[in-house]
Amino acid sequence: MSVVITRPVRRRPQFHELTVEAVDRLVDDAVVITFAVPDELREVFAFRAGQHLTVRRVEDGQDVRRSYSICSTPAELAAHGRLRIGVKQVPGGVFSGYVMAGLHAGDAIAVLPPLGHFTTDFAAGRGRHYAAIVAGSGITPVLSLVATALATEPESAFTVMYGNRYARSVMFIEELADLKDRYPARLHLMHVLSREPGDAELLSGRLDRTRIGGILDNFLDPAGVDEWFLCGPYGMVTDARAVLAERGVPEVRVHTELFHVEEAPPVASREPESAPESGATVTIMLDGRASTFTMGRQERVLDAALRVRPELPYACKGGVCSTCRARLVDGKVQMARNYALQPDELAAGYVLTCQSSPVTETLTVDYDA
Repeated sequence: MSVVITRPVRRRPQFHELTVEAVDRLVDDAVVITFAVPDELREVFAFRAGQHLTVRRVEDGQDVRRSYSICSTPAELAAHGRLRIGVKQVPGGVFSGYVMAGLHAGDAIAVLPPLGHFTTDFAAGRGRHYAAIVAGSGITPVLSLVATALATEPESAFTVMYGNRYARSVMFIEELADLKDRYPARLHLMHVLSREPGDAELLSGRLDRTRIGGILDNFLDPAGVDEWFLCGPYGMVTDARAVLAERGVPEVRVHTELFHVEEAPPVASREPESAPESGATVTIMLDGRASTFTMGRQERVLDAALRVRPELPYACKGGVCSTCRARLVDGKVQMARNYALQPDELAAGYVLTCQSSPVTETLTVDYDA
């Protein structure tokens, strides 16, 4: 490994210890964690509605990192120094299991400042129609988006199509009801339950392609919506995208975020003819230093790079959160999955290093870009 100074240092966000102010049960398998952000860190943790936090915990020598969406609003952080995330228990989940069983007020957790592109800009004085199609814990970032949009833009409206199994499993149901009471004419909320019959047949069942299309055809003209937000499992998000595309909604008006990537298929492609047979020589730029190492062609750049630079930024390792985003300066890679980078980022040369394997014999990857 060689280390050299390459240019003035531009530090990436670092983990900070935040104190847990409260852990409140939402439903049987989900809680909301409230962090107390001290005055000196409020600017560091300033965020845009729709972004997420990466939390870190070392358990049995294993560095466990997970990303959770912020459900509070930027105004709440500025006024009270509080930051909230929603955590839903995942079967076998290391961090969510710890949260459900052992996290209490007064505990400290290492937290990375907010990241993510599942957001937009809100501006007072304009009127827009926003819409969201979400399922389960996908409501978490959308709750922040709805509250922020309606408070910031008095002429705007927000429609939310929210799928769950049962009424008892609806996360943030009281907060959504409070928002509906506060903005009765501007918030349109449709609950769709898959395992609990309702009064309307169209709102009873799973949010799949057929049902989403039927709801749009009967209740909402997609042409009248300025921006869409889709958040939930892979199947629901891809179905919703397909329905919107069929109805002529431009891709640029649709924001997506996945919560469950396990069911998503990897990118299917043959081994590139130019892929190095034995390995690749890789140079990474991080915090103004260059580190060079060799790696196997079947490895992921992030996994190999962590052997020489353990401080590298990452979280989900599933191609969802974009924490490990870097710009490819030289060489080529093949990404197995990408559910985080937008078309303009790809065009600018950015890749997800957790999903990238070398195609050429040399690579240069810039985490500082």
